[in-house]
Amino acid sequence: MAPRLKEKYFQEVIPAMMQKFGYKNVMQVPRLAKIVVNIGLGEGKDNPKALEAAVNDLMAITGQKPVVTRAKKSIANFKLRKGMPIGCMVTLRGDRMYEFLDKMINLALPRVRDFRGVSDKSFDGRGNYSIGFKEQLVFPEIDYDKVDKIRGLEVTIVTSAKTDEEAKELLRLLGMPFAS
Repeated sequence: MAPRLKEKYFQEVIPAMMQKFGYKNVMQVPRLAKIVVNIGLGEGKDNPKALEAAVNDLMAITGQKPVVTRAKKSIANFKLRKGMPIGCMVTLRGDRMYEFLDKMINLALPRVRDFRGVSDKSFDGRGNYSIGFKEQLVFPEIDYDKVDKIRGLEVTIVTSAKTDEEAKELLRLLGMPFAS
């Protein structure tokens, strides 16, 4: 069975985008390419248990095994050497990507404290959108009692849109609650 958001994309979003932007071909309509979920851990170099906990949290949230990210270069002020583990990330594509976005929009975002909509200024100029969460507890898979430390995470939504306006309209039609 196809994810709910994927069906919505094909049935509602494509016709609306074609009408608004005047695309001549269905293949011109922007689509989601991938979603990258990332947890950066400053204490990962000192505490391997923290890294393991972050990996488990990310695996529970996304349903996919994360990759441990390592430092690209040494920074003496941070006591960081090249190759030390400093975070973890997951790249979601296909049905898992649509499932995660659906869950994020409908379950996680409404659970954020003092939520009034996401900023429409977080686009990068090439049609990609980034959003940060201060705590991983807003996702329903995380059990509050089993959390050792509250960690933030970043979610980057990569689209095939050429401009931020197209990407914003795509995300708005998929249900992203932008602040007005």
